[in-house]
Amino acid sequence: MRRTLRLLANVKPVRYLEAGNPTGLTGLYTHSSPRSSLLFLYSSTLEKLGKFPESSLYRKSVEAQTKHRMAIVEAAEPPGYKEWAERAKKIIEEHPDEFNLERSTKVDVKDTVTVISGGSVFIHRADIQPKDVRYNEWDGERDENDAAEGLRGTEERENATFDTYYNRKPLDIPNKVKWEPEPQMTADQVEEIENKIGAGLIEEVVQMAESELKLVDVMYEAKVWESLEEQPPAGQWEYFERKST
Repeated sequence: MRRTLRLLANVKPVRYLEAGNPTGLTGLYTHSSPRSSLLFLYSSTLEKLGKFPESSLYRKSVEAQTKHRMAIVEAAEPPGYKEWAERAKKIIEEHPDEFNLERSTKVDVKDTVTVISGGSVFIHRADIQPKDVRYNEWDGERDENDAAEGLRGTEERENATFDTYYNRKPLDIPNKVKWEPEPQMTADQVEEIENKIGAGLIEEVVQMAESELKLVDVMYEAKVWESLEEQPPAGQWEYFERKST
């Protein structure tokens, strides 16, 4: 009995970070899905780095760092992730028309978009929020609808009731797929990632990965692997190095 109580005493409750809560840094809030976001950003960065020549020093250094951080994030697998991945794969196979298989991250028409990056498949979901028409600015145009103002007669009221009853649309959308959100990492897993990467909070790591992904495009346009048009003078890049006599 004592041994059982000792084992139960060592069991700690699983803690999760609630998305949207303040992180302690001004303007930075708890990320809802940092693991999948980092994996997508890192895989996209590696894919873009493949356009650089293999001899590029920039490519070698960024690839090494990105692969190292990506391995850390992949190792922190949330509880129940494998079961969720199997269910998600089954839903995609059963409803292929509901997912837009394009290499684009823009969500214009559909709520869910399948993005292929670095040989991996990512699901980007955006729930469209209802707009409040009260905040729409009037464009100056007159209302051209057929609705008449003022009191209506008996015949008009009957026709309106008939149209409202027989032309009603169902509230639920039959083609909408019920998507299960990805399991969250525990607070201990998040803390472990932060300690191993050593670049602040995981939300800061996500921001850094986003900036690095944008920087890859800039460096590619600048062709940083090419030599300078004007060669620097000898010894310009030699700093305070200890030289042996």
